[in-house]
Amino acid sequence: MTSQLAEWAWKAAKTELASTLPRRWAHSLGVAARAVELAPLLGDSAGLLRAAAVLHDIGYSPGLVATGFHPLDGARFLRDVHGADERLVRLVANHSFALLEAEERGLRETLEEELPLLDEPLLVDALVWCDMTTTPDGEQTTAERRVTEIVGRYGAGSVVGRFIRRASPEIFATVERVEAALAAQPRWG
Repeated sequence: MTSQLAEWAWKAAKTELASTLPRRWAHSLGVAARAVELAPLLGDSAGLLRAAAVLHDIGYSPGLVATGFHPLDGARFLRDVHGADERLVRLVANHSFALLEAEERGLRETLEEELPLLDEPLLVDALVWCDMTTTPDGEQTTAERRVTEIVGRYGAGSVVGRFIRRASPEIFATVERVEAALAAQPRWG
């Protein structure tokens, strides 16, 4: 994927989020900034990760809400309106263990059949790391603090609260895997 994809993704996300959801836009920019850090791990897929990172929450845009489940709504918009790359669409649809939230919402079968999880574990893990180590304001954080913040914002008994608590062991394990891979990268200088 080229820098053209990342540039297009940035423009699309900005159009949908910047004015209506500025905090979500700040988060998306922070997630995309984290993606840049993973370029050495991803090689040719680094541009795809940057694009998915800035677009991962596009489904929150008020004009795109159809099911109320932002990964699915965003992925459908990217696929149906923009004809976006299938790998990008599937990354957005399944970011940060979305299948577990889809299950809470009665949409798991729909998501699995329509937009199955991408069979590229490092790329999927990379997007989880970017999202789950970025605050709503776009700052870096730990996965533990991020999960606590999400539960606090939505409430423990909410759909999102239940989902994130179920997903937290997988989130923490994923973040550890990515951080181990980053630590194993050769340092220059």
